[in-house]
Amino acid sequence: MSLFKTSTRYAIVGLICAAAHNAILLVADCWLIHYVASCVLSYVVVVVLGFALHVRFTFAQQPTWGAFQRYALSMAANYPITLVLLFLMRDRAGWPMAAAAPTATIVLFAWNYFASRWAIVGRQQASNANSSARST
Repeated sequence: MSLFKTSTRYAIVGLICAAAHNAILLVADCWLIHYVASCVLSYVVVVVLGFALHVRFTFAQQPTWGAFQRYALSMAANYPITLVLLFLMRDRAGWPMAAAAPTATIVLFAWNYFASRWAIVGRQQASNANSSARST
């Protein structure tokens, strides 16, 4: 699959996952649940959703336990980064969650693409796909 097609499909799945993540944070905020707890809930929901969609739709790979573990681990890196960003924007700068959550999501978008590709496709297959894309 071409890099352009993969990137487009990633963006579609990324928007679905971002919408789910932000919805969880916003609803939790309305229920006065602190963002530390709502980020944990979001992580669980979005990792399962994102892996299922990326495996089948974005990268057209067979799901494996190893790929899921790599994906979950790479997405876990989002948790501390998200907490720091939300702390800075919400607690320090006083932003409402409706502004802070989407801003944190946008900041993490590029990292998530490369981490997802590595986790699901693997280093060797990704290298082969990039070589093929450059030669066509």
